[in-house]
Amino acid sequence: MENIISLTINGIDVSVDRGTSILEAAKKINIRIPTLCYHEDLCVAGNCRVCVVEAEGYRTLIASCATPCEQGMKIKTNTPKVRNARRDLIALLVSEHNTQCTTCYRSTNCELQALASEYNIDNDIYMSILKPEHLRIDKSSWSIEKDDSKCVRCQRCVRTCSELQHVNAITVAHKGKDMKISTFMDLPMNEVVCVNCGQCVIHCPTGALTERRYYDDIWNAIGDEKKKVIINTAPSVRVAIGEMLGYGPGASVTGKMVSALKQIGFNMVLDTNYTADLTIIEEGNELLMRLKKALVNKEEVALPMITSCSPGWVKFIEHMYPDKLAHLSTCKSPQQMFGALSKTYLAEKMGIEPENIVSVAAMPCAAKKFEANRPEMKSSGYQDIDAGLTTREIGHMIKQAGVDFKELIDSDFDSLMGDSTGAAVIFGATGGVMEAALRTAYEIITGRDVPFEKLNITPVRGLEGIKEAGILIDNCLPEWNFLEGVELKVAVAHGLKNARIIMEQIEAGTSPYHFIEVMACPGGCIGGGGQPIPTNDDVRKKRIKAIYDEDAGKPIRKSHENPEIKKIYEEFLVDGPLGHMSHKLLHTHYTKRNRY
Repeated sequence: MENIISLTINGIDVSVDRGTSILEAAKKINIRIPTLCYHEDLCVAGNCRVCVVEAEGYRTLIASCATPCEQGMKIKTNTPKVRNARRDLIALLVSEHNTQCTTCYRSTNCELQALASEYNIDNDIYMSILKPEHLRIDKSSWSIEKDDSKCVRCQRCVRTCSELQHVNAITVAHKGKDMKISTFMDLPMNEVVCVNCGQCVIHCPTGALTERRYYDDIWNAIGDEKKKVIINTAPSVRVAIGEMLGYGPGASVTGKMVSALKQIGFNMVLDTNYTADLTIIEEGNELLMRLKKALVNKEEVALPMITSCSPGWVKFIEHMYPDKLAHLSTCKSPQQMFGALSKTYLAEKMGIEPENIVSVAAMPCAAKKFEANRPEMKSSGYQDIDAGLTTREIGHMIKQAGVDFKELIDSDFDSLMGDSTGAAVIFGATGGVMEAALRTAYEIITGRDVPFEKLNITPVRGLEGIKEAGILIDNCLPEWNFLEGVELKVAVAHGLKNARIIMEQIEAGTSPYHFIEVMACPGGCIGGGGQPIPTNDDVRKKRIKAIYDEDAGKPIRKSHENPEIKKIYEEFLVDGPLGHMSHKLLHTHYTKRNRY
């Protein structure tokens, strides 16, 4: 059987591999076929039929996303029959849609809106069939809003939650005209097993699923003269925020972002990377402590140790593997470390009463909103982080302030909790936390740089679902002799379907690893649920490249060499890593939750 198929599309010859869809074949020759239910991250569904085309010899129009090419096919994508069918299909979807486009959060970034404009759909083509009960918005979750009146039932969110994340918080309920996207027993979002990752949001083509938005509260705080509003910005925000403000994917706009945030009124603009470096110190020492207990003291210790920086992943393990919570590092995420220190260390150094500090986090993540509101996150005596804002929300705030982003001159982060290293920057990409930890841990143990060229630990980089690496430890410093000859085995997983594979190994007792990094979102934080839309494989790769480019350009690329980190241990965390003060402010515990 021939593996190459030849066909014509709009009279243009094209050859593709057997099994290639008509949609993919058209892309190869730069012919755009409109889609709605299709997303390259997900399995093909063929639900919406917007992508129909005409094929010679076929009785009906066919869905190009779901139809594989056949030898000798003659396809037409723009005949009157095709255009009229698409127009009718889009008009029918609009008739079921709450067309409040001028006030919708997704206005100008909505796939249905774009198609309706392209095909000149008038509201009166078909009568609206929206019912009053459709207009209720579920705002029960800290992280995600669900508005059924804007749902086109494409099921991209359902496939995302099932295929990519293996959570199944939302699914299809009922049939025919009553079909809807629902939760278990139609419960509110905060009562179902949802990990708040927000992947459903960035895969939704309309405004049916969005993040909970808190920027109006922050505007009010900025306007309150009694308050000092500070913001810390995550590494993946600086390589994505440009997409909201006129730049292409992967533009690193760190300096302009800082300038914009200062211009719109934040009293201090600081860097989450500072506490990413701090996380490496605490987490690295925790790993070494566990290894020592296991290898020297022969104690039963939960190994492998797993990172706990991703709040979506943390809630996933709380629900799905509650008996394995001991494997999680007790370290808080960099966001929450920052919040605790902003209302203790920073408040003390700046002479500000902590109750007057409003601590904001600019994050690529919807789950960070839930994390900020966890009852465990008040170790400063106050709510450590007052609000988590997504990259999208920050972009909207900059637009609302009338800032000409492209014309801004670069600024530096404010001093004190503003300096960071290249190791912290790469937290934004899958494998970054692992690479940063290995750069420090290996040097602590051996006194030498990690044995990879220019500190680039390439085996843990890239978008493969699960990555593995082994580093032989030899010529240890005297205090670490118990690790002599040990091959430190590590793994990196991104996307919760891959995390589940890792956890099944641990449950079965077959895990070969000492240390595992898990990020809930595909690609890590650069693909987080709060990032600009669209987010797809090509966009993720460009953001990741920008992350590593920024790391390579940093003068210091190892967390333990950050002068500000050394300073905080000298002045504030005086009993050192894992000491009393760091345990109080920088570490936490987790909650066993029901699986169903």
